[in-house]
Amino acid sequence: MTTPMILAAPLFTNDAVVLGLLLLILAAIFVTSNIETPFWQKFYTFVPSLLLCYFIPSIFNSLGIISGEESNLYFVASRYLLPASLVLLTISIDFKGILNLGPKAIIMFFAGTIGIVIGGPLAVLTFSYIAPEVVSGTGPEAVWRGLSTVAGSWIGGGANQTAMYEVFDPSDDLFSAMVTVDIIVANIWLAFLLYGAGISEKIDAWFKADASPITELRKKIEDYKASIAKIPTLTDLTTIVAVAFVMTAIGHLGGDLIAPWIKANAPQLSRLSLDSSFFWIIVIATTGGLALSFTRARDLEGAGASKIGSLFLYILVATIGMKMNVLAIFENPGFFLLGLMWILIHVFILFVVGKIINAPFFFIAVGSQANIGGAASAPIVASAFHPALAPVGVLLAVFGYAVGTYGAWLCAILMQMVS
Repeated sequence: MTTPMILAAPLFTNDAVVLGLLLLILAAIFVTSNIETPFWQKFYTFVPSLLLCYFIPSIFNSLGIISGEESNLYFVASRYLLPASLVLLTISIDFKGILNLGPKAIIMFFAGTIGIVIGGPLAVLTFSYIAPEVVSGTGPEAVWRGLSTVAGSWIGGGANQTAMYEVFDPSDDLFSAMVTVDIIVANIWLAFLLYGAGISEKIDAWFKADASPITELRKKIEDYKASIAKIPTLTDLTTIVAVAFVMTAIGHLGGDLIAPWIKANAPQLSRLSLDSSFFWIIVIATTGGLALSFTRARDLEGAGASKIGSLFLYILVATIGMKMNVLAIFENPGFFLLGLMWILIHVFILFVVGKIINAPFFFIAVGSQANIGGAASAPIVASAFHPALAPVGVLLAVFGYAVGTYGAWLCAILMQMVS
């Protein structure tokens, strides 16, 4: 049933108009965030600009002004702008510095995975006592089958969600409801992470965490950028864009060749999402950017490579926000509450483990999003701390692809047992 508050059709359906609107929103946010008046300075102290880039498009979507479902902008941004941005954000990275961040990032990633794997069954078990009708159903309508697709999405991303859909075969109506739960709950948590990035020093103080390795890496990259900074020429800008999209093209070419070959000749590798072309696009683009960081292409950072990469990433943020319709919560409130409990268990485990090992909030946030958001949003959260840290999110997201199908399958079986 469609919520009455939503318009029957979005006000703007032309993607050129929608893109213009999104860019207008981004420009307004960045202009106001740089105004030196007390009001705007105080406003952006409490509300991070990145959070607004994500949240305002979601309001427009909820009000029926634009539609994330009917627009192709997210697909274009995730397939073209995301890999291009990863190339430009990794081109000046200190790879040795990333390795020196230590094991806490990996520990927090797996803590997040465990939180999803056990959070689903615990939420289903709880609801079987307090609201059994929410987790009932038989055959293709069995709710645990639909929840398996959420588990797949929250441990790796869309490719793993599709894998769970194929394995457990929920009905189309149930799957549609679960996609809504997935998007809304995951994006609410993303909003909290983006806000937390803005107050990470206070959170680190509470965790008694030593964030100095992250600060040192950030300062090292900032110093390098300052040493090579120059006013970009047309040649510089053309070269930057060419490098980004040629590497993106190589990623797409690799994905188009490798994924179908694996699907036909080594189908067992589909459990690792290796038959997903999107997986190979991201891996090849990131690897290409890291490889270029050891060449003279690294100097492109002086002309603003990471700034262009960040712009691409912010456009992706806006298109992700455009997919979220908060009013859809009222269509399946029981499913939404179950998803909320599930994510809170994930958060609880993250914070407990983070407190035990004194992990910086950066590792908690990126470890969580590498599971729940995958390669599409893990670098967004990482770049909220600093654009140069985006590759850390990508590298952890690759782990999510690798363990996602196994973790989601185990979670689904546990949910079946407690249903």
